Amino acid sequence: MRRVSIFGSTGSIGENTVDLIARDLAGYEVVALTGGRNIARLAAQARSLKAQIAVTAYPECYEELRAALEGSGIAVAAGPAALIEAADRPADWIMSAIVGAAGLPPGLRALRHGTVLALANKESLVCAGPLLMETARRYGARILPVDSEHSAVFQALVGEETRDVERVIITASGGAFRDWPLERLAEATLEQASSHPNWDMGQRITIDSASMFNKALELIETKEYFGFSPDQIETIVHPESLIHALVGFADGALMAHLGPADMRHAIGYALHWPERRDLPVERLDLAQISSLNFRAPCPKRYPALALARQVMDAGGMTGAVFNGAKERALDHFIAGRCGFTHMAELVAQTLEQTGANPLLREEITLDNVRAVDQMARKAVDEALSHSAAAQPLPAVWI
Repeated sequence: MRRVSIFGSTGSIGENTVDLIARDLAGYEVVALTGGRNIARLAAQARSLKAQIAVTAYPECYEELRAALEGSGIAVAAGPAALIEAADRPADWIMSAIVGAAGLPPGLRALRHGTVLALANKESLVCAGPLLMETARRYGARILPVDSEHSAVFQALVGEETRDVERVIITASGGAFRDWPLERLAEATLEQASSHPNWDMGQRITIDSASMFNKALELIETKEYFGFSPDQIETIVHPESLIHALVGFADGALMAHLGPADMRHAIGYALHWPERRDLPVERLDLAQISSLNFRAPCPKRYPALALARQVMDAGGMTGAVFNGAKERALDHFIAGRCGFTHMAELVAQTLEQTGANPLLREEITLDNVRAVDQMARKAVDEALSHSAAAQPLPAVWI
């Protein structure tokens, strides 16, 4: 039996991972499940998978989780320190699906045990790519990409030499507003931004898809994980979301990875790697699909992509600034304090304001990444407080 842990089990990636594990319970020993405030779901998962321990990231949710699992024999814990302790529990395979920079500390700790880390937390590579990759090398661990795009690149490179790669093309659905008139974007509502045309994902990543901030993160992630230079990495809008990435080689050939918009493919590939096993995903009927469409991303519609180029060129801990600012701007949009297009403006302003800070050139350590992250979030708060575009919080938030 393989020992597995799922960090972020109640999110969309975590739920899909739970689905695959539950189909073959005899093949797995579930060590740890972690989640946020959806305590009822976390407890139900822990009971059905017979996990050794269930952990909520929020200390104030401890009693609710303890009560939900009373009599089950499943250990219960809460808080950031408990996430680290869960990562210290021996496991052969760990899914890192906590959303945001919060996924970095437990992921780093898990790598120190030489495990296989299935990485769906793109922010870890954006904030601290060199630290994450070096930690894996030092402890003999393996990082497998779970983002559908990076899993696609990973699969296209099987049996190939990276020196023969000419370019990597990351596809993007274009999100909820890909066909909106540009002049309407500023008035986009939270409800509209939270609806994805192709994928079933959580609210935050769905909004990031609409703004293309998720794709900006993935461009940076491609550089950090695979080691390609920024000028080798491209993105293209592909509304059908059936081709997840393409790899172009020196002889002009393009290898494309096609699959349904179902994260269980990328998760299952990482779960069973280096083997391929049957997965409960749709088999594409190309005749029925008939055609695939592509378009260049509009820089005015998706300013996040240009900001990603800026981050890749700058290097160092600029990625931590970018991610911290992006996460904080998204917080404000969800809370109703800024408009949809204002998020990119806040991130751009934060990158400019912090660019000369010597902390960005310091060694990439967990403590330094945390400091830069907090600096970026504070800068967004301050910029918003002085912005004419800021909107008051709804009464429920005050």
